[in-house]
Amino acid sequence: MIFLGLSLTALFLSIGLLHVYWALAGTGQSSAVIPSQDGQLSFVPTPTQTILVALGLFMSALIVLGTAVSFWRFGLPLWLFKVGLCGLTLIFTLRAIGDFHWVGFFKSVRHTPFARNDTWFYSPLCAGIAVGCAVLSILS
Repeated sequence: MIFLGLSLTALFLSIGLLHVYWALAGTGQSSAVIPSQDGQLSFVPTPTQTILVALGLFMSALIVLGTAVSFWRFGLPLWLFKVGLCGLTLIFTLRAIGDFHWVGFFKSVRHTPFARNDTWFYSPLCAGIAVGCAVLSILS
């Protein structure tokens, strides 16, 4: 259980740091990480929005770490962290399923750089995170 928790924590921290990099020093918008169609990005995230995503990922790391290692609970009850894990499981399950257009396993736009990355990397990663959070919640 500790290995799973530390692995998920490291993953959340890494992805969060990547978002901070994109917000502060990223080299521009890329159709490989943002959905696009006919060369047009579906949206252009601001640095503030990207930092908010990073903060959510850092908070996710704290939820996972608090569940796996009691020292990181800071006196808060375990059930609170388990509720957080259930929320993370739901969020990442929904992200893996997608919106049936741009993202997820059931997207309709499939022949863009983002869509290929989403099919092979992003959606499976989200599904794996969802499973990991569910397992951690059950075993803790």
